[in-house]
Amino acid sequence: MHGLNPPQRAAVLHTDGPLLVLAGAGSGKTRVIVEKIAHLIASGRMPARRIAAITFTNKSAKEMKERVGKRIRGDAAEGLTVCTFHALGLKMLQIDHAKLGLRRGFSVFDADDSAAQIKDLLPAGSKPDVLDNARNLISRAKNAGLSPEQALAVARSQREIEAARLYARYQARLGTFNAVDFDDLIRLPVELLENDEDARLGWRERIGYLLVDECQDTNDAQYRLLKAIAGPRGLFTCVGDDDQSIYAWRGANPDNLLTLGSDYPELKVIKLEQNYRCSNRVLRAANALIAHNPHEHLKTLWSDNADGERIRIWECRDGAHEAEKVAAEIHFIATARRAEWGEFCILFRSNHQSRALEKALQLLKVPYHLTGGTAFLERGEVKDALAWLRLVANPDDDAAFLRAVQAPKREVGATTLAKLAEMAQKAQMPMSRAAESVGVLKQLAPRAGNALDGFVGIVRGLRADAQRMAPAELVRVLAEKSGLLASIRAQCKDEASFQRRKANLEELADWFDGGKGSGPGELAAQLALLSHADKGEAGNQVRLMSLHAAKGLEFRYVFIVGMDDGTLPHEVAVEEGSLEEERRLLYVGITRAKEQLWLSHCRETQRWGDRIRLQPSRFFDELPAAEIQRDGADPQADAARKQERAQAGLAAIRALLEEG
Repeated sequence: MHGLNPPQRAAVLHTDGPLLVLAGAGSGKTRVIVEKIAHLIASGRMPARRIAAITFTNKSAKEMKERVGKRIRGDAAEGLTVCTFHALGLKMLQIDHAKLGLRRGFSVFDADDSAAQIKDLLPAGSKPDVLDNARNLISRAKNAGLSPEQALAVARSQREIEAARLYARYQARLGTFNAVDFDDLIRLPVELLENDEDARLGWRERIGYLLVDECQDTNDAQYRLLKAIAGPRGLFTCVGDDDQSIYAWRGANPDNLLTLGSDYPELKVIKLEQNYRCSNRVLRAANALIAHNPHEHLKTLWSDNADGERIRIWECRDGAHEAEKVAAEIHFIATARRAEWGEFCILFRSNHQSRALEKALQLLKVPYHLTGGTAFLERGEVKDALAWLRLVANPDDDAAFLRAVQAPKREVGATTLAKLAEMAQKAQMPMSRAAESVGVLKQLAPRAGNALDGFVGIVRGLRADAQRMAPAELVRVLAEKSGLLASIRAQCKDEASFQRRKANLEELADWFDGGKGSGPGELAAQLALLSHADKGEAGNQVRLMSLHAAKGLEFRYVFIVGMDDGTLPHEVAVEEGSLEEERRLLYVGITRAKEQLWLSHCRETQRWGDRIRLQPSRFFDELPAAEIQRDGADPQADAARKQERAQAGLAAIRALLEEG
């Protein structure tokens, strides 16, 4: 525990009861969790196999596990669980599936699979917004830990009543497919532990100590799972920051931090306020801003770092001018100060704001990475391969069957599939089993029947392969035998395109690498847990991302653009008078900056062909005047910056002449 400050050390040593660690931005919370795990094991307080640390992304789980591995030598950490809530829920379902009416090898439906089933249950011709609303209401009910019956009981409007009834039909459909969706990975374990005492006591024996990171981001179902596992003794450490709760729109409930205190009256609260990341000017601005929100536990971040430069505020003509100014500043600093591109980040409230920024960076040949592009698991060939894997693992997975049988295309059209589905429903069997029936195939057109028979033969052969092959090898064999690779080659106009798409399948195989015969079903289910942020490194490029995506990251230079009323804070929050989360969102953005921070706004924008006058964000008024520098307010500072740029320009010209 060498190098821990007093509050960090106190958090590590408190192991006899419930603990809430309020960890401010950049206060070393991950180190506290790692050191606490090490202390629990080394002191003999709890063996590694009975410790579970819960994070919110697979990437952070992997990083934490690596840090624990470096901290604890030998096999002392053997059996330690470090995973996401959803991964823990999956493990619980795999062990206790029978108690919830699931059969071994159940499937985990992804968002597309779920949407397809809900769409099929809606009236024909339903508009996309009806589908989206239904999906959101069902997901919201599941994130609150509600069953279909409970959702119907609490429904307050006709729309919610209809959604609850649809939820019941959707859940019945999942049951026939021996499947769960992503939200069920939390809801069903909660249902199990709250209603089955044997299961509850069994899991409390398995998990003797629980650590939960980013506790402010838990939804109601996740909180109930935490409470059900921890039990009345409350052997847990929850680490969170109410000032960084920015996910209410997807069900997060920051009040869970307050509920901990009422559910566990003996809860100890420790605040981590020393920041190891930011300059003091950045911290003073962040503290002043967030002080406008109500607090149960007030924190004031401080640092031993230098004051640093004042926060720059730019007023720009419009979005194009703003983008040009940001791009030019990045190019100048990178050139004049020899800064790496990866040390810069541009943050915005909404993704559409990236377009002008991308254009400006491209013109200056500045390399950049836009977070939130097409996710790896959303690539067509990857989803096709996963559908094949799921079908190999679970013959009852109709959603996987429907995708796999059409990837690649064969003589099996929509009419044939509709007829097959009708016959399968009458026979009360999954579609893949119906397709294996000679009697069923004879009722189809000869070409379609022959195509289905060939498809069934390939799947049957891959099931045999799965019994003797490592999962990574199975993915590579599947790519060939299924015809996916041949189909991709036929679709691609050049070799480079083919190699890029083939590489995606190879990367998918790499994800499975290291599996030891656990079977494609479990590994395919694990893949369903992966979030978009878990793959792909930006490398040495300027990062462009939304404020929501920036949480947990840090950069030497940070630009927050579009700080106009109606954008940040968002117009919906302004209309509803709910500014607290918008303020927290800006607080998160500000505390990403290690050395220097720029905030910019525009005088006007183009909307529907008209020029619209914009007002600066009201949050500017909440920043301390001593910590900010507006353009034109300090002629001496502006002159110094102009001179620095002139000198950098001359240096660049000399360098070009010397090269010539």
